[in-house]
Amino acid sequence: MPYRRTENVVRRLAEREQTILDAARSIAAESGMGAVQIAAVAQRADIAAGTVYRYFPSKADLIAELISVTAERELAAIRAAADAAPGPLSALAACIATFAARALQNRRLAWAVIAEPVDADIDMLRLEFRRALAAEMEARISTAVAARHLPDQDARVAAPAVVGALLEGLIGPLAPSAGAAREAVQTLTLLALRALGIVDARARGLVAQCVLP
Repeated sequence: MPYRRTENVVRRLAEREQTILDAARSIAAESGMGAVQIAAVAQRADIAAGTVYRYFPSKADLIAELISVTAERELAAIRAAADAAPGPLSALAACIATFAARALQNRRLAWAVIAEPVDADIDMLRLEFRRALAAEMEARISTAVAARHLPDQDARVAAPAVVGALLEGLIGPLAPSAGAAREAVQTLTLLALRALGIVDARARGLVAQCVLP
């Protein structure tokens, strides 16, 4: 009979993989993606380097999975916040503010996952993440336009522009190195909403609930 892994074995393997990814994430959050090396991850996870290689045959494989898992987590948080909002415009504001707050709270990790220079193959994964972010923004913008909460506009053009503004303002080389987190999130959320045609977002209370997670 072929060998079948028991539920306990499957769980232990999954837990070990998660431990490795958590170690890689903590290193990236502290020192950037360039510091995510197999030996460093093994030391942080308190396991042998050979064990890391059994799960991830190369550093590129480990980084690719880290980006993928992080992207899925961030997109899920953005969608959950937007879906919980009472209407199309507040959903758009929640989408923008949630991404901004989470990126600012984990600024070094956000830079490592989204923009820090690495191998070309890894950059393709990052591009997919940015596309997914833009697609989420596009969907929210399109819904708000259809409901006449926003001026008529091409959401396919507006969404990437919003994502670009958020990335540059939050984690890019030109972003301020320090400042009050809540104010920064509100400033960028207001900027994005004004760019999309909402000039009275603050008066409407669309950014009043912007808080860090």
